Amino acid sequence: MKISITTQVDQAVTIQPLLQTDELAQKLSLLAASLNLPAETLQQDFKAEAKEVLPIYSPDGRKTFLLGLGKEPGALDWVKIFREFFFRNKTRLTGPVAVDLTEFTAETVENIVQGIFWGGYDLRLYVTDKPAATGFFAADPELVLVLPQERHQMAQKAADRALALATTHREILDLLNAPSNYQAPQTLADWAVESGRKHGYSVTVFDKAEIERQGLHALLAVNRGSDLEPRFIILEYRAEGVENPKKVGLVGKGITFDTGGISIKPSTNMHLMKSDMGGAAAVLGTLEAAAKLKLPVHLVGLIPSTENMVDGSATKPGDVIGSYLGKTIEVIDTDAEGRIILADGLGYAIRNFQPDVLIDLATLTGNVIAALGYHAAGLFSQNDQLSADLLAASERTGERLWRLPIWDVYKEDIKSDVADLKNYSGKPFAGAISAAKFLEVFTENHPAWAHLDIAGMAYGDTEFGSQKNGTGFGIRLLIDFLGRLG
Repeated sequence: MKISITTQVDQAVTIQPLLQTDELAQKLSLLAASLNLPAETLQQDFKAEAKEVLPIYSPDGRKTFLLGLGKEPGALDWVKIFREFFFRNKTRLTGPVAVDLTEFTAETVENIVQGIFWGGYDLRLYVTDKPAATGFFAADPELVLVLPQERHQMAQKAADRALALATTHREILDLLNAPSNYQAPQTLADWAVESGRKHGYSVTVFDKAEIERQGLHALLAVNRGSDLEPRFIILEYRAEGVENPKKVGLVGKGITFDTGGISIKPSTNMHLMKSDMGGAAAVLGTLEAAAKLKLPVHLVGLIPSTENMVDGSATKPGDVIGSYLGKTIEVIDTDAEGRIILADGLGYAIRNFQPDVLIDLATLTGNVIAALGYHAAGLFSQNDQLSADLLAASERTGERLWRLPIWDVYKEDIKSDVADLKNYSGKPFAGAISAAKFLEVFTENHPAWAHLDIAGMAYGDTEFGSQKNGTGFGIRLLIDFLGRLG
């Protein structure tokens, strides 16, 4: 996408975003005068509700689209409003398209550009008779942002940052939306290797033999039912020219398909279990974006990846398995496999990298959806400052988190009679909390660890398709957090 910044509108197609404020009628009157229309017509037909669109066609062939923003749009609202507008109207938007931001701050640019770029996403990854793209996204689209001169420099930086994030985000969406026969553990590894080569960070991939040699027994136990070998992916980005940068470890759950194992899931909606690598996707996207933006951090990403399948070799409920840290786990439910592989990811991060901050992300429990629905991910941490920083990043980006307790009284839920701990409480409540308490054991009391349960956020309902599809949740959140890390 080509982006230019000017001080006045001089394009055939213009988008005019408008807030739903007390001054709306006055602004519509000014617009009506410039468009040679009766003010009463605009005031009657357009109320600036969120995502409301009013197209206006001038006799000279110019098109103006009034785009409603609602009363107080947050960061993600800007993204979604522009994403849906460009997705719905892409065939009607031809040539350079201008967005008049004269009355808005340069800070809105990053969210707008991300939304516009995202609006060109095509979910039809494997459709054979897909027609050629037409309109705005047919070739290299041209976007013109209209702002006062004094905001141009800041707006350009925001636009460049937005494009860096948006291009990575789109690639991650392809990974998330690919079916499991196109998205194996090796696929994630290949993506990481190519990204590292392109953007200048290191990637190491353990094959099954090396996973066995390293003693990642929990990952191997989940993999036993699959014909596909597991992979353990290590990504490392170091900022150049930064003295003693903070070292942050990110661990992402990389289950490329989840049947539930012997504790098999119902068939309804099992096809969506290709989404169970949402945590891994967030880690992959964050590492690439951090390298592209040259964030001043030392970032380590770890992704244990496997399918969770059913065959005669699969781990059974009641089995006791090992782990990288040597702790034994009684497997009560093989469908609680995400925490098992994360145990090895967290343990490996602690023992080999000693990060200052450690964060894991996983589509871990249905229980967190029961608690928070599809509007926020669960945040679990004993560290108040880390929690506050992540919550602040969630407010700035609109990728919402909500902190849930992780008190020691919940240790009883993971107590085993025959092993060091069990992977599932068996209780129909507090499942997200007991899962977090399980993971906490494998952090070896790290003072700055946080667990993000993104089960309700990695996939969502969007305008791109009729079923839930990937969101890329976590990338914008983590990039904001990392960029402000002191």
